[in-house]
Amino acid sequence: MILAHLRRSVLIALVAIVLTFVYALAGTGVSQLLFKDQANGSITANGSTLIGQNWSSPKWFHGRPDDTGPYAANPKSTPPSPGGDNPLVANGNSGQSGASNLGPRSKVLLANTQQLVAYWHKLGVNPTPDLVTTSGSGYDPDITPQDAVVQIPMVAKATGVAPSTLQNLISRETRGVELGFLGSSYINVLQLNEALAHLR
Repeated sequence: MILAHLRRSVLIALVAIVLTFVYALAGTGVSQLLFKDQANGSITANGSTLIGQNWSSPKWFHGRPDDTGPYAANPKSTPPSPGGDNPLVANGNSGQSGASNLGPRSKVLLANTQQLVAYWHKLGVNPTPDLVTTSGSGYDPDITPQDAVVQIPMVAKATGVAPSTLQNLISRETRGVELGFLGSSYINVLQLNEALAHLR
């Protein structure tokens, strides 16, 4: 009797193990077949389109200021600052993400925002609100078309590409609202800059 129960238990365990691996392999196979780009992390030659990159040169369009100006990493500070909203190291904690959590009455937030406005003015850009505020997660890879349009003078001056060409590029890279009614139009900054690199 004990041997029969033991045999049954081993058989059920083996079936469960096989089904677990079959399910995992089937899921991987279907995702690789139908959603290869997404399954592999949406990686391009320059990074992932799912995570905001740090663009600091005026030759490129910039994203949200998650690692720019007052939020930039400073390895010389004590203790070393990993960057305000760096998605890999946020608020001094590795592996976390999140905004600085500064409230609307915060003097630090006001000073940081004023610093970012000055940063953009030095580049010849009249910034939109998104360009002087960090994203909620620190991961945001997208900007609005208006965020890109205000950067045209900066990019045109640094690259020599005509403003009308940059405007056409922005229009081409603008994604519409999801399902026709969810959210708002957006541009993936990495893809916009990759398209800009092909122009240049």
